[in-house]
Amino acid sequence: MSIENGIININKPLHITSMDVIRKLRKITNVKKIGHAGTLDPLASGVLIVAIGKYTKKINELMGLKKGYKTTINLSAYSTTDDAEGEKTEIKNPKIPSLEKIEKTIKDHFIGKIEQTPPIYSAIKINGKRAYDLAREGKKPEMKSRTIEIYKIKIKKYEYPYLTIKVECSKGTYIRSLGKDIGTKLGLAGYLTKLERTKIGDFKIKDSIKLDSLTSDNWKNYLKQI
Repeated sequence: MSIENGIININKPLHITSMDVIRKLRKITNVKKIGHAGTLDPLASGVLIVAIGKYTKKINELMGLKKGYKTTINLSAYSTTDDAEGEKTEIKNPKIPSLEKIEKTIKDHFIGKIEQTPPIYSAIKINGKRAYDLAREGKKPEMKSRTIEIYKIKIKKYEYPYLTIKVECSKGTYIRSLGKDIGTKLGLAGYLTKLERTKIGDFKIKDSIKLDSLTSDNWKNYLKQI
C-alpha cells in the first residue's frame, strides 16, 4: 500500500490525550508514521495538526507557528494542576477587580516577551523523567522559567470569578501558567476551567475535522499539503 503524505487539521475532543488521537488515526489510516505538532491536555480541545508519512519531518516547523487559544480562568482559587482537574485552594476575602484593572494588568505585564514558568504537571523532562510523573509521585520538580511571547490578549467576557480571554502566542507558551499568573498579578488566584486551541498558523478551528468523522474510507479527503 502506498502511504499518503500530508497533514490533517483535527478538532481534538475533550477527555482524551493527543497521543490517543494518534493511536486512533493509526488504526483508521493503517499508517504508523504519524505525529502531532503540539500537545493538547485532556481537558483542552481544538486544533491539533497531525502529520502523516513524510510530513512528520515538518513537525518542528509546524510547532513553531503562532498559536491561538480561547480560555476561561477562574480567579477565585488555585489548582494543583492549574486546571479543573487538580485539587482547589480558594482564596479568602478576595478584592474583586474591575474590568479596567484587569485590562491594565494584562497590558502592563502580559504582552510581548515575558518570562514564564511552566506548570509542574507538564510533559517537560527533568533528568530524563516527565515533570508530571515526578509530580504524581509527590515530588516537586523545579521548573525553569523560559522566555515566551504573547502577541495579543483580548478579553471576551468578565463576570467574577470567570474571565474569558483570547490569546495569540508563541511556541512554548503554557496557557495554564498564563491563567495562574494573571490571577496572581491581580492579587487573586487562577486556574483554567476551559481551554480551546483556535488556530496554529493558518490552520483554524473552523476548518478542522472532528475525530469521530474520520473513517478508513474518507480520511484521505482531509489530507492537506503545504
